[in-house]
Amino acid sequence: MTDLIIDSDARGVVRVSLNRPAVHNAFNEGLIGDLTQAFEDLGKQDGVRAIVLSGNGASFSAGADLNWMQRAAEQDEFANREDALALARMFETIDTCPKPVVGLVQGAAFGGGVGLAACCDVVIAQPEAKFGLTEVRLGLIPAVISPFVIAKIGRSAARRYFLTGEHFTAAEAHRIGLVHEVASGLEAAGARLIDALLAGGPEAIADAKDLVAERRLTADVTATRIAARRASDEGREGIAAFLAKRKPGWML
Repeated sequence: MTDLIIDSDARGVVRVSLNRPAVHNAFNEGLIGDLTQAFEDLGKQDGVRAIVLSGNGASFSAGADLNWMQRAAEQDEFANREDALALARMFETIDTCPKPVVGLVQGAAFGGGVGLAACCDVVIAQPEAKFGLTEVRLGLIPAVISPFVIAKIGRSAARRYFLTGEHFTAAEAHRIGLVHEVASGLEAAGARLIDALLAGGPEAIADAKDLVAERRLTADVTATRIAARRASDEGREGIAAFLAKRKPGWML
């Protein structure tokens, strides 16, 4: 059984499914490497319009695999740092992927599973989904995922959930910004979102994602960005299609 399943359709929508259901899609060094490679490759492919990240089985991801964690505990600090850097690279690769990434969360999303959700551009969760940043209960901290989680939920919520290790509901995840929508029909909600993403220009979506990541949105930066978009082939096609009341080329 492969730990990662990748499927695509004719529209350029790629489904990346964590496939370790027996361990609630907990990740080890193998899955970390596979996810990193998959998102690096998909981010470079012109035909890919959107990526759906999901987990097979009862859970989205329970975070780190216990056997992997046990092996890490037996390593020295240098080896642990190398493992942590590989994990950080995985999250960074997903977070900065130029394609829009939609996370579909069911069951448990704990520890690194919360980190995966935080790296998605849009997250939809089932009402029954449970979340938790439980590292402190193991004498650890959510260090590697912290830049991505804090960017999503803010420092105030992080100060609570990083410190308490409490489990929280999908409704609370929605309130603090980790989840964008709570829907019992997870696949149907995901399909509606994908349709919305496919209506946008693929280059514009990549630029918009990069715009959100921009740290200093000065007038010069924003003017330069919109000028480039307006002068681009895609931008001109979008305006022409709107004025002619027809679909733009990327929707045909």
